[in-house]
Amino acid sequence: MSTHRILSWSPSAIVFDCDGTLMDTERHWQEARNITFRAFGLKPPTGFADRAKGMHYTECGALMAEETGKPDLVGDLTDALLDTFTALVEQDPVTMPGAAALVRLVAPHRPLAVASNCPREVVESCLDRAGLLGCFGHVVVAGGDVRPKPEPDVYRVAARLCGVPPEEALAVEDSLTGMESARRAGLRVLGVGPRPPDPEAGKADLWVASLADGELLSWARGLTGA
Repeated sequence: MSTHRILSWSPSAIVFDCDGTLMDTERHWQEARNITFRAFGLKPPTGFADRAKGMHYTECGALMAEETGKPDLVGDLTDALLDTFTALVEQDPVTMPGAAALVRLVAPHRPLAVASNCPREVVESCLDRAGLLGCFGHVVVAGGDVRPKPEPDVYRVAARLCGVPPEEALAVEDSLTGMESARRAGLRVLGVGPRPPDPEAGKADLWVASLADGELLSWARGLTGA
């Protein structure tokens, strides 16, 4: 879909990723990974941060163990990673540029949900401390029968809970893992951050540098009738 067409479209619901999209927590995950590696006397493999972005923390812990040749440490690395990340987030919950303004613009006029690979308590705590939790009708996280991104489950469930077909919902994502999840679920995708080279760029219908993008906010105001 072209830029013009997506900014002329009116979705029936909007589903946001949390880490790196609404909340500036990707840096906390990176720091938590580094701290955890050091705590176990391990060195982060080259390029690990890029491979781990958007990954569910249990899968990240398994990847940390696999890539450092320590398969017996999967459980310990996973537990330490989550504990460290949770402590860092509690100390410094910060929203991404434009996120709060965009959410508050559209929340009174469209069903909103969050679809995340993070544990529910972390997502809800972050959003609550940022004053945004009440804007979302649903928070969908991986667990049980709901598989983590890049599987389509979290986005598929979020659209259903919002009461709309997936093709009528817009996903807002910063990671290629999350974009793949949303695309597989049938949602249109707004990518946030630097536009990657093709073919990865094709995972989003439109890329914006941040949620503070002027055209995006003008589009959001149009949705509200403001």
